[in-house]
Amino acid sequence: MSPVTAWAVVAGAGLGLGLLIVLLRMPATNQPRFADRVAPYLRSTGADTQLFARHGAPVVPFGAAGRLFAPLLHALVGRLDRFSMDTDQLRRRLDQADSSVTPAEYRLQQVAMATAGALLGATVNLLAFVSGTFNAFLAVLSVLVLGVLGFALRDNMLSGQIKRRRSRMLTEFPTVAEMMALAVSAGESAPGAFERISRVTRGELHVELTKVLHDVQSGLGFSQALKAMATRVESAPISRFLEGVIVAMERGTPLADVMHAQAQDVRDLSKRELMETAGKKEISMMVPLVFGVLPLTVVFAVYPGFELLSLAV
Repeated sequence: MSPVTAWAVVAGAGLGLGLLIVLLRMPATNQPRFADRVAPYLRSTGADTQLFARHGAPVVPFGAAGRLFAPLLHALVGRLDRFSMDTDQLRRRLDQADSSVTPAEYRLQQVAMATAGALLGATVNLLAFVSGTFNAFLAVLSVLVLGVLGFALRDNMLSGQIKRRRSRMLTEFPTVAEMMALAVSAGESAPGAFERISRVTRGELHVELTKVLHDVQSGLGFSQALKAMATRVESAPISRFLEGVIVAMERGTPLADVMHAQAQDVRDLSKRELMETAGKKEISMMVPLVFGVLPLTVVFAVYPGFELLSLAV
């Protein structure tokens, strides 16, 4: 490898690392979790004393460089947790996506996509070898990178499927909650309301309600079936609604009032998310105005003056 090529590889790797850090720290990919947002407003209820607690910062290897890149490494480790070989976690994610694919089939699909990426890299390197621009180091690196990207692409597809399904469920949830409240107000019990709504609705929540009814019919308690649904869905508004139903059944609280309140909370949440999305889109809305409309307006305003000056000269 020539020195110019080596420096080009190093510069490209540095540029890629810098762009990766910028991408990971952008607002769209670095949104705080709900637990992080409410943590400053909560107090610890632990009874242990802080007298003998160690308040020093954790020791990080490599000194200042380690402290500088520690947040990035923690974020990368958190993202790599999704690629673990834990079958139970994978099965839970497949249930969240309502996928009929088994964990074994999913792993085979990941291997197939990784193989396809490696074959694509091998094909490109073969063409480079035929054209006389082949480089062994870049060939091995490209095959490995494309193989890893193919492996990660299947996981990203599953994550996108889970996110889209969760969004559809949140869209359907206020209407379903109102229908359940009306059914309970009309005299139905909670299991009866779930059964009635599952018969007249369609969509993602219909699938989850049907699973709850199947669990109840198989002998599982209604509260346990609702807890299983909350674990399966992993959506904060729906989990709060199901927990409210469980608490109301255990303590005798009127179910209709609880369901109406939960449905109103979800509607307010959707409004807040819409306002947050609109606030984030302000910058993107300014791009065509600043780089398109404004220069065109300046040109239309200045060009006639230049023409008159050229005619006068």
